[in-house]
Parts: sequence; structure tokens; C-alpha cells
Amino acid sequence: MLLMILLACGALLLLIIVVNVVQQQKEREEAERRVEVARQRAIIDETESVLSNTGMFPCSSHLVMVLYRRIQEALTVASEMSSGQSKNDYQRRLLDVQAQIETQKDVTNVPTVESFRLPDNDKQILVIVQTLKKLKAILRAEHNKGKVEPTIFAQEEGRIDSLQLRINVESMISRARAACYMKQYGSSKQMVTKALSTLHAIKAQTPNDPFIARKVDEAKQLLDEIMGAQKQSEPSAPKQKKEGDDLDMLFQPKKKW
Repeated sequence: MLLMILLACGALLLLIIVVNVVQQQKEREEAERRVEVARQRAIIDETESVLSNTGMFPCSSHLVMVLYRRIQEALTVASEMSSGQSKNDYQRRLLDVQAQIETQKDVTNVPTVESFRLPDNDKQILVIVQTLKKLKAILRAEHNKGKVEPTIFAQEEGRIDSLQLRINVESMISRARAACYMKQYGSSKQMVTKALSTLHAIKAQTPNDPFIARKVDEAKQLLDEIMGAQKQSEPSAPKQKKEGDDLDMLFQPKKKW
């Protein structure tokens, strides 16, 4: 009798341990599921934010398709790992994205980088700079996963680099011109010199780029204007008297009063 009681207690204890282990495993899987869904949601939000800003600069249809496919993949994973209303929301958004991909699939649009003009609004410039940085990171990540062809990757990364260069140079020259207007000639000259250094480094690699040649001429002209304005602003040195004038003054006849 005692043996049966001990066996029953042992079996009950074993059952409790098994139930606890199973429960902990389910909780761990649920926590991992929530983390993964949150990660996919962050990917979706970031990619949609980048996609919404692509109209602010020349963006090819290849890059747009990379962004749409990234959103599609994240929505698929999030939909599979969700339940209830969240699952329905992800599935609905997935259908919308798939429809966009079908629409864009046969579109080939590669606008020229030379058509880009820097906005006058500093906030817009900051948005473009941040978007290009994120876009470049996304492009590399998708290429590393084998989702972007090497030729497309090289072409699109070069376009992003070119846009970043144009923004950097345009911004430096613009700030230098503003500093010159404020008569801050030292800062103005420093920024133009830095812009010229950047332009010459790039010109050595792409000597036939018309944008680089044009900006080199513009920066040189601005540097001449700064040097001229700085020279004009310097106080003129007092005219030095000749030694002969001092001697004449010393030995000239004194006036009688």
C-alpha cells in the first residue's frame, strides 16, 4: 500500500514537472514569436518610410521593386506568425503589396541623376540624406541575401553614391555662400576648399562627369569671390610717412608768434 502511494506521488510529481517544462517551452516560443513579429513590423515600417520618400530624388523602378519585395517578405512572415485580427491585417496589406508588385513588374524607369536639384528647405535635405543612407543599407542587405542581381546592385549603389556626393557638394557650396554673405570669410573659405578637395578626388575617378566639372568651376569662382570680399573688408594700412618728410618737419623754420 505504501509503495503504491509512493509510486503515485512520484508519478504526480513527474507529471507536474513535465507540465511545467511544456508550459515554459510554450511561453518561450510565444516570446520568440512576439519578438520576431515585432522585428518584421519594424522592417515593414522602415521600408514603407523609405518608399514614401523616394519621390524626393531620382529613384529607379529597380529600387522601388526591391523595397516592395522586402515589404512583401516581411508581411508574409508576420502573417504566418500572427493570429486573430493582426493576422487579417497583415494578410490584407500583403494583398495590396502584391498588387503593387504586379503593377510595377513590367515598368522600367531609370531617371537621370543629373536631373536632381537640392531643395532649399533644410528639413527636406535632411530627410533625403537619411533616406539615401537607409536605402543604401537596405540595398546591400537584400543583395547579401541574393535578392538583387549583381549588375543591378552595382548600378543602383553607384546612383545612390552619386546622389550623396551631389548633396554633400551642393550643401557645402551653399553653406559657404551663406557664410560669405554673413562676412564669415574664414568659415566660407574652409567649406569651399573642402568642397574642391572632394570634387578633385571624385574627378580623378570619373573625369568625364559633367556635374563634377561644373561644380569645380562654380567652387573656384566662389573662392575667388570670397578672397576678393575678404581683401576689401580688411582695414587699409595707414600711410607711412617718408623719412625725408620727418627731417623737413624737424629743420623747417619755426614760426614766430
